[in-house]
Amino acid sequence: MPEEQSQTIMAVDELQAIIQRCQILKEADFRGEDFNLFQVAGQKCLEDGYAAQLLEVVQNEKNKLCNAKELFLGLLEQIEQTSGEQVCQTVMLLLQPLQTVLFKLQNKKAYSVGLSLAMIMNQLTPLPVPYTKQQIQEDKLGLCQCCNAVVDFAKPFVNEVVKNMEKSSECNDMELKEELLKFCMKSLKYPLLTAQLEQLESIEEHPFRRFATEIIDILWDMRELIPLVFLHHKGRSPSWENEEFVDIEQKNSADSLACLSYLMFVQYFGIDCFPMVFSPSYLLQCNMTHIEVLLKRTEESVLSKGLDLFESSLLRMEDNSLLHQYLEFSDFITVPQNLVKVMTLCPIEHLRKKSLNILQLFIDKFDAEGKYTLFRCLLKTSNHAGVEGYIIQNIKDQIHLSLTKVCDNSWFTGHHLISLLDLVLLLPEGAETDLLQNSDRIMASLNLLRYLIIKDNEYNNQTGVWTMLAKIEQNFLKPLHVGLNMSKAHYEAEIKNKKENRREAHNSNTVCSVTVSGEKMPAMTTEMQLQVLRSALFTFDLIESVLARVEELIEVKIKAVT
Repeated sequence: MPEEQSQTIMAVDELQAIIQRCQILKEADFRGEDFNLFQVAGQKCLEDGYAAQLLEVVQNEKNKLCNAKELFLGLLEQIEQTSGEQVCQTVMLLLQPLQTVLFKLQNKKAYSVGLSLAMIMNQLTPLPVPYTKQQIQEDKLGLCQCCNAVVDFAKPFVNEVVKNMEKSSECNDMELKEELLKFCMKSLKYPLLTAQLEQLESIEEHPFRRFATEIIDILWDMRELIPLVFLHHKGRSPSWENEEFVDIEQKNSADSLACLSYLMFVQYFGIDCFPMVFSPSYLLQCNMTHIEVLLKRTEESVLSKGLDLFESSLLRMEDNSLLHQYLEFSDFITVPQNLVKVMTLCPIEHLRKKSLNILQLFIDKFDAEGKYTLFRCLLKTSNHAGVEGYIIQNIKDQIHLSLTKVCDNSWFTGHHLISLLDLVLLLPEGAETDLLQNSDRIMASLNLLRYLIIKDNEYNNQTGVWTMLAKIEQNFLKPLHVGLNMSKAHYEAEIKNKKENRREAHNSNTVCSVTVSGEKMPAMTTEMQLQVLRSALFTFDLIESVLARVEELIEVKIKAVT
């Protein structure tokens, strides 16, 4: 007989011997020590890889042990002691016996169900969630299969709660309902928050989509789906009554509720249950809290969900329909600020591009006063020249619509516009401003000024630009001249030094470092440094040429008036 087969027989035989001895004991004679022996033998079967044999023994009708409480604690201990690659296999193996034991428990059944689900989820949570199509198909650790097995494990207890609710207008088994709600909330945070939930080709039943559907169904069946969607809006409270539970869950549920909104409004899980009586602007308002939660995260899987939820909420709305009063809600200010951070700091290019598109969508949805207020806010808070340049281009577009009478827009003409131009047509630090770092903003400001000088008749002065011309020259044009002269002289001197150093070293491949715009550049050869310096000079020449054109236009217009 092969040694391996002999070991299998020994491990399983030892377990069978213990069970047979327990079968002849009366319930009063059954002790914790007896179960400890069973537990040790069962653990050895698991460790040696004989899970199937163990399952066969446990499921045998003849082998029901008498003390349900002892068995329950033993099964939980088995789950708690497993880790790594064995977790999912062990959990799936013990779910059925655990479910059977839970139905036999008379006292503290709700507590025991909650403890079981919490223990299982705690053991699963450290496992990485499969994300790519290949990872989901392979399911190396068995997480996809295990999650669906766990939700199947919970269903009979859900059915019990639902039956109780059908008998009475109020749930008589509130404690069990709360435990199941905790499980749903944990499931929304893990694995669903980080899971890939888009439909995937050649995968008939996407395991995480099935899991999401089951969780949504449980919430609907227990009449908690709609209350949870609006839980964080206007101080609403869920229907459960345990204040301590509410307090704890509200602190820990932000990610879960954000994921729930994503499932409903992006993936449309449970959307058939959702009442279609709410306006798009109200739904946007409800979702802004969730969008903010998601956009603060850095993982691609979570961040992309935040962008998708924001985009889908905005696409439901017509342009210019979002009232400026919505900006009085703090989320409507913090979310675009978070969006700017994604645009400027996220290392993933497609998410940066998507963020920019969504920012434009957000701008487009506001009425004129809303756009005006948002522009002022972003100019003051973005601290990024590229973003500021983008906002200034948007301001130019709104002025154009006003001047061409496409819309009657007092917010981008007259005294309102003058106040906005005060933020735009200036150098942040006067002549000392880093022109290279701020080149996007400076070019956008010059192009806006050139547009205003050309399009706005000095006699009509609709934009107010002619009234504030002296101020513009003092705060913007003159310091820009000085700054350009200083910057060009500095960079020309740097180029001269580099060329001299290169001749002295007789080696153009010498590795050096250079500081540009206050940041130390990566180590590069002298030739590479010269290229960077020449590029900076080209930028200064470009700014200077547009500045000269603006001043020329101003001079021509002033001469025509006088």
